[in-house]
Amino acid sequence: MKNTLLVLLICMGLKTFAIETKKLNITVENNVEGAPITLGIPFPKGELYSVYNVRLLNSKGKEIACQTTEVTSWEPADESIKWIWVFFFSEAASDYTLEYGEGVEPMRSKERIVSTNNMRPRGGIKVNTGPLSFSINKLGNGFLDEVYLDNDQNGKFEENELIASAPENKRGTFLDILDDSGIDASKAIINEVFREKGSGPMHMIFRVEGTYMYGREDNNLSPFTIRLHAYAGKTYVKVLHTMTYTGVPDKHKIQEGEHANIATQNKKIISEDTANDPGWTEPNDQIAACGLQLKYHLGDEAEVSLPLYTGNWDAKSLEEEVKKIDFEGNKKISLLQKGPERNNGQSLRSLFTGKSKNGESDNMLADDESIFKAVVKKGKQVVNQTQRAKGWIDVSDGKKGISIGIKNFLKEYPKGIEVDPSAKMLLGNIWPLENGPMDFARDNTELDGGMLDNFAQGITKTTEFLYYFHDDQSENDINERMDYVLNSPIAHAAPEWYSNSKVYGNMAPFSDKYPQFENALQYKYEWWSFNQDNEPWYGMFDYGDGKTYFYNDKWFQWTNNEPTIDFMLWTNFMRTGDAKYFHMAQAMSRHTMDVDNIHWPKKRNYLGQINDAIDFWDYKDEPESTPYLGIGRRHANDHWYALLSAHVWIQGWIASYYISGDHRALEVAKMTGDTYLKRIWGEHDLRGRRLYLSVLNLVELYDATKLDKYKKELDERVGLMLQLQEEQGGNLLLDRFGYSQTYVAQGLYKYYQITGKKEIKKALLNHAYWIRDVPPLNHEMESYLATIYPLLIGYEFSGHKAFFEEAMIRAELLEVGRLPKNSDEYDTVDSYNEALLKVSNLPRSAGRFTNWEINQGLRVFGWTHAYNIPYLIYWLDNESTKKAK
Repeated sequence: MKNTLLVLLICMGLKTFAIETKKLNITVENNVEGAPITLGIPFPKGELYSVYNVRLLNSKGKEIACQTTEVTSWEPADESIKWIWVFFFSEAASDYTLEYGEGVEPMRSKERIVSTNNMRPRGGIKVNTGPLSFSINKLGNGFLDEVYLDNDQNGKFEENELIASAPENKRGTFLDILDDSGIDASKAIINEVFREKGSGPMHMIFRVEGTYMYGREDNNLSPFTIRLHAYAGKTYVKVLHTMTYTGVPDKHKIQEGEHANIATQNKKIISEDTANDPGWTEPNDQIAACGLQLKYHLGDEAEVSLPLYTGNWDAKSLEEEVKKIDFEGNKKISLLQKGPERNNGQSLRSLFTGKSKNGESDNMLADDESIFKAVVKKGKQVVNQTQRAKGWIDVSDGKKGISIGIKNFLKEYPKGIEVDPSAKMLLGNIWPLENGPMDFARDNTELDGGMLDNFAQGITKTTEFLYYFHDDQSENDINERMDYVLNSPIAHAAPEWYSNSKVYGNMAPFSDKYPQFENALQYKYEWWSFNQDNEPWYGMFDYGDGKTYFYNDKWFQWTNNEPTIDFMLWTNFMRTGDAKYFHMAQAMSRHTMDVDNIHWPKKRNYLGQINDAIDFWDYKDEPESTPYLGIGRRHANDHWYALLSAHVWIQGWIASYYISGDHRALEVAKMTGDTYLKRIWGEHDLRGRRLYLSVLNLVELYDATKLDKYKKELDERVGLMLQLQEEQGGNLLLDRFGYSQTYVAQGLYKYYQITGKKEIKKALLNHAYWIRDVPPLNHEMESYLATIYPLLIGYEFSGHKAFFEEAMIRAELLEVGRLPKNSDEYDTVDSYNEALLKVSNLPRSAGRFTNWEINQGLRVFGWTHAYNIPYLIYWLDNESTKKAK
């Protein structure tokens, strides 16, 4: 009897285990065997309570090692986990299974990273991945100071196994400035090194913070950040380098005071009537060169390999050919990817008024088909030239070698890689000296966004590298390693998983059940992608962004992320599982967080890492940050022409942090959030679109960080929004900002999700009644169509069919017919544009340029389509299911 009872108890235990174990299918697109994969994955409320109850199985059902990190939770509503990161090394097959539940206990990795982080004044970090060891010294040269490769695989790093070291004179990384006095070469100083969230035994991330120092007093110090990713058992490191331009961009006469539309006071307002100042178009501090360099320790008889693409730069299928180049004396071997000169073209304002400044060109590209050039030189001699390089170079001596690859080598041109045998130096160029300087002077003196200024100071740029240290591997092996970054694999769950998690509300996955609405979404994204590649919207400070308006068959005005365009693309990636949209979203997030934001002057954070008390008083005496720190740039003819008091969107950055594990995204989002706390615009900061957008931004930031300072600010702003609703008859928005439905609905819905406050539900329901009965038309279709999602929220909260019916009536305008052929089959912008307009159902504007039409950019699309249709399809599915029952 006792034995029978014991067997029953065991069986019950096994049954419980089976119930607690759940499975989730994972797919890796563009898989490369051995690639390091970071998967950001959400979980529904109440589904997962510990990342230590997660494991990964390969395509054969065998467990493989993975590293898991809790990113954020559903708190304060629930203690369960909301987002996690899963890190693993891919295998030959592309399919995996994530198992989770209380009965799951994952295996531990056999290979582990060992590291030390000693940030004393003479300290540094030392990292041992197993076959590779490297160090970064606080008193070193700004990048990798010593790299050892365990060639004999005896587990020791001996003197003769040194494969790379830093150059002298603190030039491991550099940002050189050019002005009228010539080039001022920088020296790099390491300040601090931190381990980032997500670091563990298999994958460790170090954040290196440093400063570029200059020899001339008129050149400002410039901060830089290096995020270095190390991998257990591997001999490659991924490096993300962020530079900050702190120069004076032009020679215009500086006025004392502030512009009226971003003023933090009213005593000193500067004049916008300075178009006759020639200094606006005369460059001052320019970027002469920027990059990373290492001294290689290889034999003298080394050989260089590099791949070039054959055919045109824009060919849909590319063939690559690896070139081998022998050393010849001390001649440098270099690869330079060039592109067209920056030219933002005529502004839309000039087109409307018939007046053009400074003889601007209408087209970004000239007629020359080979406007993109990838040039390989030995000394001064050109040994190869094509239109496009893949973006890596390897130097090997027959026993060991070093490869360096740079992501988006063409798209973020100019880029370059150089091997100097005389100094035994390997140089990765973010901005190559040979390309000529990058100046930030204005093209013209037109008002843009109602102002005439230059806000280039404080722009940043992040560039991604892969360094591979190897024991003379084959070209195929090197190419595979380089593809880990240059053509990176992307992991994702099924679209239904993201939708069912509800982390972004009731969003439906992509389906072919409602083609009239999916066409409205997908054709627009494909049109944007087509133009990004075919115009092309490329360049170090442009790639990721796109133009806003298509008028008279020409594109005008950089978008600068309004309204959270990168989040639209992240949403489409989650809905479709198409890796193309991952790459587009990541590029847009990186562009907007870097280029479309103010990052400097910025006072450092006080850490107290120095024992001497005077350290704090020295910190107190440092100059304060600009009040505009973290403030976004307005859509304009160039990225740094105009600011506005409500023009920054962090929702997509947070999504990038969740989905791709991009730490910089959260860093910049917190910088913007901290500026909200200062309320630099007084009551102006708490009214109108600024209030609505701040709630959307702060709720995302609080959800990602759970920091009380953001919650307190968020609570106060939400309270104010509800108070103003009482004064506006139930409308949460001022009539002036009817298009801001997106900010209010998305922001308050998420706030309700994580707090459960009944007053928020009531406020959203009252607002839905208002816009149902008093539809906003202040911006015509921008405002009218933006109400679809809040109407659907009203339906969700009340069950009243009238909300759904009204949403469907308004959505009829969004329906789009079928194109006669696939988007990638169109050869020209003109033919594609004509075909799109024929299948659109959108009305024309009553009295102005129709900026919501299907052939326009993504800006107005955010209000009319992107944040309405995915939710509309969800409720269409819901209604269809009800009828079926």
